[in-house]
Amino acid sequence: MADVTDVTGLIPAPLRSVGNAGGFVLDETTVIDAGPGTEATARWLRGVLGAATGLALPPGAGAAGETVRLRVLPEDAGHLGPEGYKLYADGDAVAIHGGGPAGVFWGAQTLRQLLGPDAFRRAPVTPGRQWLVPGTFVEDTPRFRWRGLMLDVSRHFTPKEGVLRYLDLMAAHKLNVFHFHLTDDQGWRVEIKRYPKLTEIGSWRARTKFGHGASPLWEEKPHGGFYTQDDIREIVAYAAERHISVVPEIDVPGHSQAAIAAYPELGNTDVIDTTSLSVWDNWGISHNVLAPTDNTLRFYEGVFEEVLDLFPAEFIHIGGDECAKEQWRESPTAQARIGELGVGDEDGLQSWFVGHFDKWLTARGRRLIGWDEILEGGLAPGAAVSSWRGYAGGITAARAGHDVVMCPQEQVYLDHRQHGGADEPVPIGYVRTLEDVFRFEPVPAELGPEEARHVLGTQANLWTEVMEDAGRVDYQAFPRLVAFAEVAWSALPAPAERDFADFERRMTAHYGRLDALGVGYRPPAGPHPWQQRPGVLGRPIEGAPPNV
Repeated sequence: MADVTDVTGLIPAPLRSVGNAGGFVLDETTVIDAGPGTEATARWLRGVLGAATGLALPPGAGAAGETVRLRVLPEDAGHLGPEGYKLYADGDAVAIHGGGPAGVFWGAQTLRQLLGPDAFRRAPVTPGRQWLVPGTFVEDTPRFRWRGLMLDVSRHFTPKEGVLRYLDLMAAHKLNVFHFHLTDDQGWRVEIKRYPKLTEIGSWRARTKFGHGASPLWEEKPHGGFYTQDDIREIVAYAAERHISVVPEIDVPGHSQAAIAAYPELGNTDVIDTTSLSVWDNWGISHNVLAPTDNTLRFYEGVFEEVLDLFPAEFIHIGGDECAKEQWRESPTAQARIGELGVGDEDGLQSWFVGHFDKWLTARGRRLIGWDEILEGGLAPGAAVSSWRGYAGGITAARAGHDVVMCPQEQVYLDHRQHGGADEPVPIGYVRTLEDVFRFEPVPAELGPEEARHVLGTQANLWTEVMEDAGRVDYQAFPRLVAFAEVAWSALPAPAERDFADFERRMTAHYGRLDALGVGYRPPAGPHPWQQRPGVLGRPIEGAPPNV
């Protein structure tokens, strides 16, 4: 009797998997039979598996032993949900049945894992090898509808090809929301045709601090870049083919020095000479924030009109965090606006600013989402909150009936260091190991069942102040993003009961997949010499992070 194949190496861990005897061989006779709604997944499979195997995998309805069959199930069949799937493999066929097109796509990602690490390469490395899909039954569906990754391209710019690469890495781990942090004090990264200076001036800075803000080191060369509107359309379409929603972030009213440098009238001109400002070359929180004027509102309405045309996502992120109030306190214009609106103080003025765009976006069929500071002063019913200052903001939002994305900095800010050793590059924040991320729980115990339904999901964030190139981003993201993806997708037990030893066992195989994909992850034994940054000051925080 043939051995039953071990199929327990999948990441994220599926709801159920069973190995069977035998398996399905991909060869020159194999065809892909794509039912209605699965055509895009068939193209994707043909592209990635065709490249890795050298096989044509043409469309068709093959005989027994020749067919990879893709089907979207009727709504009343299987109860999988739109992102759930069932995968069957035996000697006769591979069949992937999805509750919707996205489910079929996630099933195809599982199929790729079952073929082994070489299926993640772009050309065959062993011509003539046998490509065996082990005899398998997998049933799977995600825990959360929002399984996100935020990439900050403002502090250090990621060229378009790098963004497309990260969308592929997200898809390989069944992540489905790309939070695109496009604007900040240090750079404006999206072309707005109505306001060309946002990229002509705002997309580059003269130099860059190397290390954290306390570091005396500078990289004395210009840094910058931006995405044209056609670049954005390409990124959004590429993401959509992978069932990933792109949520753009345009920061208001703080984190706006790059915009003010391009259009000085946006700043508090009655407090400082805004014409003297340049795109910020340091890290931290700039005091140069938007002026609370009607002209500023009209300007950003123009920005958002073009943003809505580029991004079809349900949610538009407006930032709303870390807005310094010093200039507003000194500004006669801002003080007069506080009195005119009757909002009480500068915090009320920020709430008014956010509320304006909350209503503006709602009127256009979109939903505002912002960092948890936007809770201060109240929100429209449809607005959602990214809870970054721990869990507290998310708990408050959920109890008030707002949807929440849990991304507490103490748990899933992947710019935080992975180890306390001296050879780690530019140490930032708390030590958050692979196991720490694996034991992260997005839904706080304080929330009752009805309140917990407002937790849309969770998101890992990559802030790039000290990530000067793609290799550094990879190092901070991986392998922890793999553990995060399992938390976001899989039905795991309580944190203390999770089997980290089993996850490490599955990671042994998964490192081979990451190697094939060219990911510069942190090795389990510590950084390679070229991944270290000796002598560059960071901002380490000692001790265990608060879980609040």
